[in-house]
Amino acid sequence: APAAAAAGGSKEPHMGMEARLPRTEPGQKRNPMLSLWKGFVQGSVGAAVGGSCAHPLDLIKVRMQLQTDGPKLNMLQMGGRIVQTEGALGLMKGVDASAARQLVYSGVRFGMYDVLKRAAGEETAPLSMFMKVICAAGSGAIGAFAGNPGDLAMVRMQADGKLPPEQRRNYRNIFDAVGKIARTEGVASMWRTGVVPNMNRAAIITVGQLAAYDQCKQVLLQSGFKDGIPTHFSASFMAAFIASVMSNPVDVAKTRLMNQRSDGGGQMYTGTVNAITTMVRIEGPLSLYKGFAATFARQCPYVVITWITVEQLKKVMKDW
Repeated sequence: APAAAAAGGSKEPHMGMEARLPRTEPGQKRNPMLSLWKGFVQGSVGAAVGGSCAHPLDLIKVRMQLQTDGPKLNMLQMGGRIVQTEGALGLMKGVDASAARQLVYSGVRFGMYDVLKRAAGEETAPLSMFMKVICAAGSGAIGAFAGNPGDLAMVRMQADGKLPPEQRRNYRNIFDAVGKIARTEGVASMWRTGVVPNMNRAAIITVGQLAAYDQCKQVLLQSGFKDGIPTHFSASFMAAFIASVMSNPVDVAKTRLMNQRSDGGGQMYTGTVNAITTMVRIEGPLSLYKGFAATFARQCPYVVITWITVEQLKKVMKDW
């Protein structure tokens, strides 16, 4: 009986899932290398939330970039045409591919950004803007390579509604898209098609989204702002504009390359530089900024929602 009483008295109180996760006790130091996984998780979740919220604007941007013939529609007109011809749900075409892509692409680039910053000595001294740019560009390129199959599927699903009915690919979802591409064009085509412009774009856009956010946030904090949601919002808004200006030309080239057909006679561009120079020669320099309004309109909510989500996850996970 006493033993039973002792056992009953020492019974561990019920704890929720969060309380059961391993935590760092006050005064205890944890190996920083063990917490690098957090950046991958935070980036994946934050970007999937941000990407899904901004998806309709991303679809409108892609359709605007693909305009070559006839009158050019602005962002509102293009959105109206999509709703009129494909219904309101037409604005969400490819959202599953977008979310899957963000889970891989942004999880890798956010995680690798932390890894590269730590390797560059962030733990001992603040990094210069130049080193942040190098780390961001490298992590963006690595993330783009990992996420290229999802990006290829997303672009094609978004562009499908613009094609004549007989030329549409009619992918049902991301798994169907990736499966059909692998069977008809080969597994390697998922990295051969558009991977270089995608990596170029990702390197540039990650400098804007991650390195610029880091720098803007640092400046705001040094100016007396508190480390809270208003600061995160302001820094991410500025980063979204910087990323849009830097990435739009390469983004247009990537969209054109990924959407061209590979079944003979339909290929107009051979690479990123060729796509950019061909567009400038045929359509003029401003063609590189086709869809800029939609790009910024999409970048702004995407970057703001992503970073606010990531910053909140950092607070929740700081002791894990």
